[in-house]
Amino acid sequence: MGTPDFAVPTLRALIGAEHRVVGVFTQPDRPAGRGRQLKSSPVKLAAEELGLAVYQPEKIKAPESVAQLRELQPECIVVVAYGQILSKEILALPPRGCINVHASLLPKYRGAAPIHWAVINGEQVTGVTTMLMDEGLDTGDILLQRELPVSPAATAGEVHDLLAEAGAELLVRTLREWQEGTVRPRPQAGPSSYAPLLSREDENLDFSKSAIMLYNQIRGLNPWPGAYTTFRGQPLKVWQGLAPADLPAVAVQLSAGQTGEILRILEQCVLVQTGEGLLGLSELQPAGKKRMPARDYFLGQRMQPGERFGQ
Repeated sequence: MGTPDFAVPTLRALIGAEHRVVGVFTQPDRPAGRGRQLKSSPVKLAAEELGLAVYQPEKIKAPESVAQLRELQPECIVVVAYGQILSKEILALPPRGCINVHASLLPKYRGAAPIHWAVINGEQVTGVTTMLMDEGLDTGDILLQRELPVSPAATAGEVHDLLAEAGAELLVRTLREWQEGTVRPRPQAGPSSYAPLLSREDENLDFSKSAIMLYNQIRGLNPWPGAYTTFRGQPLKVWQGLAPADLPAVAVQLSAGQTGEILRILEQCVLVQTGEGLLGLSELQPAGKKRMPARDYFLGQRMQPGERFGQ
């Protein structure tokens, strides 16, 4: 059971490890794009390519969906970012349980957006967890975990791709050791945290925050949904920045400005005053236009001294 790109490597790994996948459950096709045409999930496309049976119930808890699962008689159900909550009845159906691949080191970052929040919060280490599912939200007993370092410059998209592959490998290993009886479930221990779905407010750059917090927010929202601010009352996406430690030498010579003030336009970035330190913005996207270097955008705007973001 899975839906987005993150789940595809696990599906392919199951086939590569010669497990018999009796069915693939994914979300129904949804309207997408400007034309609002129906679009299949990445998991559905991969399953069809692999010649697997695909099921797309609107509600997995519906009696007909449960009946379909019973008919398939799965020995184990593997769940990776499926997007629906499994009922107690479904959780109890496979004799070897329902195993979830989650993109964090549980109990940290339970919830729907663990990768985004790990990067936004500046984590230096994250990872993947396989666990036996229960009725709670990512609260089941842990089977295996694997840590991965997070580069200080990595975007959420880059971390996503690394964790997707790591999760696939960990799942295959988990199934093997689960079948052999060499892995034992253990309760989650230690401080827990929650990684909720991103809201529009989470995407807004508040320049009263520190430069490093804003830098992490920008990379944590790249490539989706993107951080944003406003300039002259118009929305402006911010896709890339420079960490405070990577700013050109001229940055240390500038006098402090007001929060959000654009202090200098340089070849590689635009220097902005934050609540703590300077931030370099290097790639922007005005509404209705393509991404562009920040310098090119502001040279075209005929900047005035003292102009600020967020106004």
